[in-house]
Amino acid sequence: MRDVIIACDFKNQEDLFKFLEPFKGENPYLKIGMELFYKEGPELVKKLHRMGFKIFLDLKLHDIPNTVEKAMRNLGELGVEITNVHAEGGIKMMEAARRGLDATEAGKKTQLIAVTMLTSISQEVLENELLIKEKLEDVVKTYAKNAKAAGLQGVVCSALEAPIIKELGLISVTPGIRFADDSVNDQKRVATPAYAKELGSTYIVVGRSITAQEDPLSAYKRCVKEFC
Repeated sequence: MRDVIIACDFKNQEDLFKFLEPFKGENPYLKIGMELFYKEGPELVKKLHRMGFKIFLDLKLHDIPNTVEKAMRNLGELGVEITNVHAEGGIKMMEAARRGLDATEAGKKTQLIAVTMLTSISQEVLENELLIKEKLEDVVKTYAKNAKAAGLQGVVCSALEAPIIKELGLISVTPGIRFADDSVNDQKRVATPAYAKELGSTYIVVGRSITAQEDPLSAYKRCVKEFC
């Protein structure tokens, strides 16, 4: 089932809860990333869960397998719906992340996904800065295959690569979503909610196109209408 996830990139929980005031009764899916988690910690996630929100905990773990496994064991206790690692860490690291989550009862229910390529990465950056000469879509497909081999449920990718992920039988969580009349800002590979639906995205992650609007609830409902 498709869903819209709001990227809650706020500096603190006061700003987050102020933003959420118009959403009473809606309980949208929320992405809690590094900015909020590093400020407020696990207690914020627990509080949001008690309030009925589903959580995508977007921390993008990327370290040696042993460290990632231990970190995921702690995160697993939160029982979030989705969390992630960087696919660049390799199959053994991703397997370790899954083991860490599965070490707790709550963590067994968490969908683990892997970031393929950030939507801020272009082919030019891939080749000139990361020294990867393959086509970006081929890198994404290989990383997704590795994630599947490691027992993960899906990946983070741009909507443009969602058809590749669907063919592999994985879920796709796609950031870089903008309305047709929005600025793309620092994203390179973007899509509208309607186009992401057409391409087969499982979830879309929408930030400033909702959070920066004067009427964020209306913007959210527009996303839901176009995507779901």
